[in-house]
Amino acid sequence: MLTIDIVSDIVCPWCFIGLRRLSAAIELVRQDIPDFACSKRWQPFFLNPDTPPEGEPYLPFLIAKFGSRERVDEIFARIGAAGRDQGLAFAFNKIALRANTFDAHRLIHWAQQRGDAEALVENLFVAQFERGRNVGDRAVLIQAAIEAGHDGPTVEAWLASGAGSDELRTRADEIRRLGIASVPTYILDRRLAVVGAEDPAVLAQALKQAWATRA
Repeated sequence: MLTIDIVSDIVCPWCFIGLRRLSAAIELVRQDIPDFACSKRWQPFFLNPDTPPEGEPYLPFLIAKFGSRERVDEIFARIGAAGRDQGLAFAFNKIALRANTFDAHRLIHWAQQRGDAEALVENLFVAQFERGRNVGDRAVLIQAAIEAGHDGPTVEAWLASGAGSDELRTRADEIRRLGIASVPTYILDRRLAVVGAEDPAVLAQALKQAWATRA
């Protein structure tokens, strides 16, 4: 089985697009390699590590970052078009806050220790980009976990405990030390890296290469 480490952040729209493109790439690979098997592991990355715990206004931050409202609107349009190609409906107009994703990454780590975290990750992306919810809000995180099949009170207690915080910081620092500076980044079998939400055909070719040369 091929391991795919997915380095991403919930507030990165290209990471949401990249997740869908990766799924499409896996289907392309299986057309040629029917026995292709892989597992996904989510690795933390903080796109905006200086985000306050309570978040901050979304649009003013983007305007300051990119220079003008017109430039932000151009970026929204480009991302929206790429998302529609993958069946995604970005609703940037609904996003009020630039969210702090520390607890979201903690929750993904918790879910991953108990099995496949992809349903939770999908729910968090949907909450952020299609519903405009604050994914730094624990109530939003708990609801996303419930919708992914987890027990709400258990998730609430775990988030309140602060467990996993030191481990998460350590892992995020390790990812940075590997030289990863942008997301999404896919690390295939701990050997090959693909940076960016590449076209499914490009991702499929990399998956085939990793599969052919796996240990």
